[in-house]
Amino acid sequence: MNKKKYGPVRAAFYIVLGLLCLKLLLLRFLFFDMIAWEWIGAEIAPVLLLMGILAVITPARIKTAVYWIFNGVLSLLLFAASVYYNHFGSVPTYQALTELDQVFQVKESVKSTIQRIDYLFFVDFVALIIVLAVRRWKRGPAVSRERYLSPRARRAHLIVILVAIIGGSLLSVYTIHASKGITNELVQAESSGFLNYEVVAAIRANEDKGLIGTGDIKETIAKVNELEATYSYSAKPTGTSPDYFGSQKGKNVIVIQMEAFQNFPLHQSLDGQELTPVLNKLAGEGFYFPHVFQQIGPGNTSDAEFMSNTSIYPIATLAMSSGFGDRTLPSLPRLLQDKGYEAYTFHVNKVSFWNRNELYPALGFNGYYDKDYYENDHFNAFGASDEQLYITGVEKLAEQQKKGNPFYAQMVTASSHHPFKIPDSFKKITMPDDLKDTMLGDYLTAINYTDYAIGTLIDGLKKNGLWDNTVLVMYGDHFGLQPKDVPPEQVEKALGIQYDARISRFNIPLIVHVPGMVEGKVVNRTGGQLDVLPTIANLLGVSLQEEGFTAFGHDLLNIDRNVVGMRYYSPTGTFFNDDIMFVPGKEFQDGEAVSLTTLAPVADFSKYKSDYDYILKLMKLSDEYVKLLPQR
Repeated sequence: MNKKKYGPVRAAFYIVLGLLCLKLLLLRFLFFDMIAWEWIGAEIAPVLLLMGILAVITPARIKTAVYWIFNGVLSLLLFAASVYYNHFGSVPTYQALTELDQVFQVKESVKSTIQRIDYLFFVDFVALIIVLAVRRWKRGPAVSRERYLSPRARRAHLIVILVAIIGGSLLSVYTIHASKGITNELVQAESSGFLNYEVVAAIRANEDKGLIGTGDIKETIAKVNELEATYSYSAKPTGTSPDYFGSQKGKNVIVIQMEAFQNFPLHQSLDGQELTPVLNKLAGEGFYFPHVFQQIGPGNTSDAEFMSNTSIYPIATLAMSSGFGDRTLPSLPRLLQDKGYEAYTFHVNKVSFWNRNELYPALGFNGYYDKDYYENDHFNAFGASDEQLYITGVEKLAEQQKKGNPFYAQMVTASSHHPFKIPDSFKKITMPDDLKDTMLGDYLTAINYTDYAIGTLIDGLKKNGLWDNTVLVMYGDHFGLQPKDVPPEQVEKALGIQYDARISRFNIPLIVHVPGMVEGKVVNRTGGQLDVLPTIANLLGVSLQEEGFTAFGHDLLNIDRNVVGMRYYSPTGTFFNDDIMFVPGKEFQDGEAVSLTTLAPVADFSKYKSDYDYILKLMKLSDEYVKLLPQR
């Protein structure tokens, strides 16, 4: 090796290695709001290993360039991981990061998601550019203090590389092995380090045998039924007719999936202004379920569409629309088509967003109406407002009504999408001074507009003679507020209510308005998005048991108790039952429980261990089931 070049090359190795270690520690701080020093070795071990390998296999003449390219690639990865975490609140796996392009399709939302501190991942490149520019301006190479290395110094450097490779590999293997058995993904990511966590995710995906299952789906269904028999959802005698069964038989159904809509604004006022007057009225006239919780995975809104139409858990490693858009999915559209229904879905974005062009055929919809069908009133990054969504929706559904067939329609709103910026001309409420230009103020303004727009839908249905023959279902797809953006104390001060960073955040509304119901009913049973399909099916007189339909949710009108699982936005094993929200630690014993009614911690949750074990088994069987569904 040229002695004059060896010094700068060696210096580049240590500079890049040091920078990458600092960037990984920065990412750890952004993820966990602290740097747990006992896990630093696990965090930097993969970088030691990879840099050591690069030092060995890369020709001397291009070593410096390769080190900096590696720095650039890894910096982009860490930046993307931080942006993903800012947006979704979970540590991404490599599979989840493949969906990041979907986020970047909503530039307005991404722009508000990126924080200034995220740009620190690239500050070294800014410094490098400045140094190179100064060198060029001086028209001469910078003088290196280490042009010549003695044989002893070169041997010391080789020893460092050898230690980096061996030590990095051994420590990485140890931490990967030690963290594999942890079900809590956040604890797993913290204890193994970000890069090792990606390896753990890859191992887990390989063990899951990808997206195509092996075995007999009938055997899996039998295991589901056997497990279900161990959990007594209802005390009613077998063969008893369910309450409300078939009460809405033959009626049209419209399901409104409300973007980023949490339950807490319902029945609340701000300076004498009712936040959700339309939904409050509908809740008072129909079935209102105040204790329903999101269960989505990385597919977010598209996962909510998937669940409400299939009653199957998301697998939590990638969007269901991406992973299972090639299947024939048992679904509510298919169930109702067998009863003479036409099924359509409406969304103001391009159908390719979140791979819906594959999801909708997989769900069995007869057709869809996407971006080109709506007048673009430039409401937000999606284009058309909820009002335009409903204008087109009513027009198309009125045409269906004339054909004489009942319809099932799903409408996916977008006007309350993050970052919740509503054009002034569309605002229907005035924020007090202390909430103006705040995330909470913008969110409540967006929620209020979403509520107002539903009122325009109802008006349209009435004008076209559809209202008295239509079941209207409304639910939130996922949370809107992140605790880091809107502290619970701010919500409590603004509205005078209790607000918990987890329970209130994941709590979404579910309202079912049915024709002819004289007085509304509050159903306090805990539920999730998986329960939407069975509840609607019961009202329409569709027996899932007689249809041989495997649902992982339950009819909320006919159960005496319930437990629903959640993962991705909370660690695997998280569940809600009628009493608590439980979040596991490394295991059940070191988990946390919070009362759904008082929002206070529950110290003794040992009696709920059976719910925890049950949910883990049920979600595993759901994954097994969906992977065995036939490809189209």
